[in-house]
Amino acid sequence: MKKLFAGLAVAAALVFTGCNENKDNQAQVDVSLEKVKNAGEFVLGLDDSFPPMGFRDKDNNIVGFDIDLANEVATRLGVKLKTQPISWDAKEQELNTGKIDCIWNGVSVDSARAAAMNLSDAYLKNRMIFSVKDKALANLAALAGKKIAVQNGSTAQKLLEASDAGQAAKEIVPFDDNQTAMMDLDKGGVDAVFLDEIVAKYWIASNAKDFVVLEEGLSDEVYAIGFRKKDQALRDAVNETIKAMQADGKFAEIQAKWFGK
Repeated sequence: MKKLFAGLAVAAALVFTGCNENKDNQAQVDVSLEKVKNAGEFVLGLDDSFPPMGFRDKDNNIVGFDIDLANEVATRLGVKLKTQPISWDAKEQELNTGKIDCIWNGVSVDSARAAAMNLSDAYLKNRMIFSVKDKALANLAALAGKKIAVQNGSTAQKLLEASDAGQAAKEIVPFDDNQTAMMDLDKGGVDAVFLDEIVAKYWIASNAKDFVVLEEGLSDEVYAIGFRKKDQALRDAVNETIKAMQADGKFAEIQAKWFGK
């Protein structure tokens, strides 16, 4: 405050300043972890058709590698896990409106997501690949003039659209999820699907298909968990819990269950 102000003016200004500072301090307090613990549940947003990370089994239960990890994290935090299926194309909106506490379902890290979300440490490596049914399509050059499917709203879509392979394609066909894209490949509706290697190999093995994963991919990447920008306390608690699981062997146990290694 300027010293020109005197008496009651100064006193009044100091009172209001103090009130504003208190409000600012309260607004900056991160209660994200406390909120989850008070609610007794950790709400995880996911695309429920993304095996093996998160998907529905034959009994319509949501299962998967990420789900097992999250269940263990929730247990160690003293809360229950709640899985909330969302539209993958609107995932950031679902997160920022408070409908979910995190996005945890094979979230590939890129600069746009790092800017939009508070990302956890990377916990799994992945590679973006092309899967084909016709073995004559043996490399990227052979995909020129072909129809390539990709999940709408995914990092794969952005990567494909910006790549030489995407530019040379006859058409890039967006699908709501990778399973539907792979089924369309099986029917001959598209010539290739561009997707996560983890997802492709799991789908091929689970459906006993003689599809090929091309050796030529476009990008190596990692998976992380997405939180609201302000939710640092919750993000840190989940990070530390996963580190503890990696140290005590629980992470490796879950990994072996889904990937055999």
